[in-house]
Amino acid sequence: MRIDTHQHFWQYDPVRDSWITDEMQAIQRDFTPLDMQFVLERNGFAGSVAVQADQSDAETNYLVQLSKSYPFIKGVVGWIDLQAEDIEQQLISYKELPVIKGFRHVVEGELDPDFLIRPAVLKGLKALAAFGYTYDLLIRPRHYAATLQCVQQNPNLQFVLDHIAKPPIKSKEFDDWAAFIDKLAAFPNVVCKVSGLATEADWTGWKLDDFTQYLDHIFQRFGKDRIMFGSDWPVCLLAASYEESIAIVEDKLGSFTASEKNAFWAENAIRVYNL
Repeated sequence: MRIDTHQHFWQYDPVRDSWITDEMQAIQRDFTPLDMQFVLERNGFAGSVAVQADQSDAETNYLVQLSKSYPFIKGVVGWIDLQAEDIEQQLISYKELPVIKGFRHVVEGELDPDFLIRPAVLKGLKALAAFGYTYDLLIRPRHYAATLQCVQQNPNLQFVLDHIAKPPIKSKEFDDWAAFIDKLAAFPNVVCKVSGLATEADWTGWKLDDFTQYLDHIFQRFGKDRIMFGSDWPVCLLAASYEESIAIVEDKLGSFTASEKNAFWAENAIRVYNL
């Protein structure tokens, strides 16, 4: 069995989805569960986790509604305003929707390098922990220092690092990213999604070897029980097909035992997201 821990759905809106630039024409359209269902089945996936792509309560509700019609959506990582004064009341209402497993904010879009250690954000994250939710980290290098401080101050919150922190694979830079991973992986309440790799490489010219040093480092630092697969579909289509996204990772699992592979493809996700 396999679980895809990271995919998105949207009804494309050029204003709302302005992050999808003209060089991303391949994903300037609607992507629905009907587009995804056959792809999952064809590749042996039993289900997926739908992750927010828009910063709105409507986005969370949209993903929840999709999950009611498409049972392969095993969990939702929605959006919530971490700085809202009434965040506890919102979380109480969300508890009536067990498909919601956690939340994410697009921190990579925040110019403030200290966004994650704003007092109001830290208060919101502590509320997530109190209600048993996870929090997905979507960050860029300017957020590395604050991320480490944030995780240190929230030992009771399950953090999920998206896209192995988006290393600059295209330029083959490694050291600064690796040093950050060394520090982040030392916190036991952080797991890592092995996802979003091809889009950080040369979109039209990547090779399997381009990913080796990054994946080796992730496997070494996080170990076999704190890593899980995510496709980042449909964003991955900018640089790789769904099957190629799988192959990039599968190519590096040769030393994994059968049980370790099962943990990577499914069991770790089931445990972390309570699927």
